[in-house]
Amino acid sequence: MTYKIIILFTLLTSSLLSAQVSVSSNEVKNANTVLVTLKEKDINNPKLTFDKHNIKFFEYPNKIDTYYALIPVSYYKKLGNYRIIISYIKNDKKIFKGINIKVVDGKYKSETINVAKGKVSLSKKNKKRTKKEYASAMKIYNTTTDIFYIKDKSIKPINSDITSSFGKKRVYNGSLKSYHSGTDFKASVGTPIKAINDGIVVISEDRFYAGNSIVINHGQGIYSCYFHLSSMNYKSGDYIKKGEIVGLSGSTGRVTGPHLHFSFRVHGIQVDPLQLMKLLNNF
Repeated sequence: MTYKIIILFTLLTSSLLSAQVSVSSNEVKNANTVLVTLKEKDINNPKLTFDKHNIKFFEYPNKIDTYYALIPVSYYKKLGNYRIIISYIKNDKKIFKGINIKVVDGKYKSETINVAKGKVSLSKKNKKRTKKEYASAMKIYNTTTDIFYIKDKSIKPINSDITSSFGKKRVYNGSLKSYHSGTDFKASVGTPIKAINDGIVVISEDRFYAGNSIVINHGQGIYSCYFHLSSMNYKSGDYIKKGEIVGLSGSTGRVTGPHLHFSFRVHGIQVDPLQLMKLLNNF
């Protein structure tokens, strides 16, 4: 009996040791994304759990017996140490493996913005509108499709200076309201804005805060967003290729002047778009 237990323990230990698990960084800033890579043969249903959030692994592009998962760390995530629990099925047995990461302060700066009073203190009508728009968008952002549309490295939507970086605390008319959920690029009205990579347009409409908005689903829980456009060239459901013009920059929505607000969502969570692009471009 003891001999059988030893053999079983040896087999299970061997299975655990054979799997190669790595993370892009063991220390991650809030609102950044972590890439988890799992390399193992003949496995099924690989997934992970991060702070009660279940995330599916997908096949790693152009790598055999390798899987990846993206963990979006919320801007509001409590700082400290976390344990990522990875699981998969091999030889009809469920295998578990853990890896540690630490969430650290991104040390984002603050900025003060003055806008029309009606854009800060909302009327009942606009409150109803923004609530409806938010619910509709979040339903899309929380949808994960199995198809991965990205085939090669992503490009910036526009080659210009950054006027407001991601993560800045936003003080509107003297009152702290939010943080900057994207990266703002300098762009006069009518500047062509490019799709950073292939995907399906899932939002193409005028919204209260974001103005004329294009959102592209790149697959597997990844969405890129292009806000405050003066015009939009695609409608929801259209397939768009990297480098094609999603629309022209403008000053629609809650803005102080024309620019492009560029952002990303991963599994529904807003993350630093430039950090995520760099991560994906290392695939």
